[in-house]
Amino acid sequence: MTGKQILIVEDEKPIRDMIAFGLRRAGFEVREAEDCSTARASIADHRPDLLLVDWMLPDQSGLELTRAIKRNKDTEDMPVILLTARAEEQDKVTGLEGGADDYVTKPFSPRELLARINAVLRRASPVGSGESLEAGGLTLDTASHRVTAGDQTVPLGPTEYRLLQFFMEHPERVYSRSQLLDRVWGGNVYVEERTVDVHIRRLRKALEPFRLEGLVQTVRGAGYRFSTRAE
Repeated sequence: MTGKQILIVEDEKPIRDMIAFGLRRAGFEVREAEDCSTARASIADHRPDLLLVDWMLPDQSGLELTRAIKRNKDTEDMPVILLTARAEEQDKVTGLEGGADDYVTKPFSPRELLARINAVLRRASPVGSGESLEAGGLTLDTASHRVTAGDQTVPLGPTEYRLLQFFMEHPERVYSRSQLLDRVWGGNVYVEERTVDVHIRRLRKALEPFRLEGLVQTVRGAGYRFSTRAE
């Protein structure tokens, strides 16, 4: 699971530092936020692979933040682990019903937290992911960043690769240009929406020699989707 990015939302700096130290040692990229408003800005700036959220935060509860994340279709599939001193069964049920993917009570050991994180990330991984994604005659190797069609390599630039990976991880779903900019480029990158069209054309052109350009489909008035079904 190394290389994944985790956002820690915790207002107590000593706890935040302890968690961040252990996660970095385990190979994760770590970002930090001390309250919900900072966390929201960080998520909009660049979506993390998982959120660690303290239940008690100064501006809003971590549970409310979790509910808001799970209600938003752009972040509903982002894994969230709640951290809290609340150990009662009903509190755990409330947290899980609020959308949390797991619930860790304080105090906890770094080894337990790491095991919980890895388990949640495994569950959140799309079917067929891990080492590779396969669909429509394409194989995308997430370790080597190579894309192949049969036994031939599909030459892609870094942006086209990220676009294709995102599409293959979310097949059949329609994404607008602005959503693709947020999810693939990142919310802090200020480029025009037509930039998406340029890279879509480049991606289709790269797939064209393999007769696979039809996998990346235009949905009139809505955006784009990746589908193995004919348009």
